[in-house]
Amino acid sequence: MASTDLSFGSIPAFYREVYEKCSPSGGNVEREVFKSLLVKSQLSSSILSQIWELVDSKTGYLTRSGLYKGLALVAFAQQGKQPSDKLLEISESQELPVPVLGDLTEVVLLAQRMHKGSNPSKLNLTYTDICNLDTIEVNLVPEKKGIFLKHVEYQVTSKRFNSVVYRRYNDFVSLHELLLARFPYRLIPKLPPKKIVGADSQFLEERRRSLLRFLTLIARHPSVSKDPIVQFFFTFTGEETQHKIREVFRRVPDEFATSELSSQAKELVPPETLTEFANSRDQIRVILSGISRLKNIADCLAIRSHGYAVDMAELGTQLNNLANEPHGTNAWATGGSTIWNDMKKGFHVISKEFSLLSTRALQQAVIEESMVCERLNLLLDILIAHRVLCERHERGVSADHQRALSTMLSLKKRQMQGVIRGTDADTVEHLENKMVAQETVIANVELRNAFSLHCLHMETQLVHAHLEILATVLQSLVSVQIRGHSEWIIYYGNSLRKSGN
Repeated sequence: MASTDLSFGSIPAFYREVYEKCSPSGGNVEREVFKSLLVKSQLSSSILSQIWELVDSKTGYLTRSGLYKGLALVAFAQQGKQPSDKLLEISESQELPVPVLGDLTEVVLLAQRMHKGSNPSKLNLTYTDICNLDTIEVNLVPEKKGIFLKHVEYQVTSKRFNSVVYRRYNDFVSLHELLLARFPYRLIPKLPPKKIVGADSQFLEERRRSLLRFLTLIARHPSVSKDPIVQFFFTFTGEETQHKIREVFRRVPDEFATSELSSQAKELVPPETLTEFANSRDQIRVILSGISRLKNIADCLAIRSHGYAVDMAELGTQLNNLANEPHGTNAWATGGSTIWNDMKKGFHVISKEFSLLSTRALQQAVIEESMVCERLNLLLDILIAHRVLCERHERGVSADHQRALSTMLSLKKRQMQGVIRGTDADTVEHLENKMVAQETVIANVELRNAFSLHCLHMETQLVHAHLEILATVLQSLVSVQIRGHSEWIIYYGNSLRKSGN
């Protein structure tokens, strides 16, 4: 989707009315709802396809600004103009055209059905569904030298947003802090530590993997991944990301202050929830302990495979050195000289076998690290995030409550006095408007506590969905070990037969 900005002042009231009909929850607009809306325009299928390509964010839904852009393009197309981003490049004094859509009853009913079809207390996602939400890549790029320090940069790729951006560690820190403030009752994984000086290649690689796991869990979180903060991080291509993302989203209230579920939080939390919370927390604590030990064992296996690869390579090198021993026939050795020359011929053959063993062992180590150790690390990250979340809940929600009230007070003082022009600011203002609309809910600390428990319930389901990782890890571990040992036995047998010859 193009990044063309739509000024809030140029939006006709009709656009807001359509948005309210397409999004009963006041959130994003589902893709199927928007497609049904497009059909109402009576435009040709080829024109509708062009409009869809211009607004499709590859996320399965449209933001409010995305819907507005679609409505504007429909209106322009109905005027006989070819849909394009250039049509939206208008002055602030001009109001966007109003499309003719006819009766929207069917669209409203579809939006309501899709909204009601989801149970707010059930995750209803398998691990495969979670993985399909996005695929992330994080790769190191060559170091850029500053005046005093070398700065490490990462290339971040998102399949969902079809984006490639470049980020530094402090950009991740800004994202992490904003998400913790926005989602205090959700699983927000930890970041790896920052190392200012002496960062060797091993440290940088471990940090890259940790950042990849962090972004993967964020991008695949059913709730967090839909937030504009996340979309901004994956798509913003300007300078100084760490400062820009704070500037745009520093005023965003927390999830409780804007969620439509806040007012019904008590109904979402049954009476036995506290007991279930305690039992679930104990269960996940046991799982975390067990998987931590499995991870230690997997690390040892990978280290041993690396060590074995090094030893086999050294054996091959030394045998090759002996095979190339230059002295030839030695009179002092008498008959033994012939035996030694024959043995040197065999060393050439055996050294190649040891080199192959080394290569196989190294391949096994890589598989153990990627298919076993890293997957266990991902599982550990989400389990640890759950433990931290439980600790946060037990410390109470009073601090969050006071922050929300303070934000509300600040909002009233500003009297909604203008925002930064553009789509992101439009999103922030929309969230603030939702906050104002449910001021009485925000002031109720009991509702906040219930909402926190509801989120914990959902996050616990998310953790259990991720436990499927353990099954695939164990299958990979068994397969790799069996294949590795069988190959080594075959190579040993070949080596012995060849050396005997």
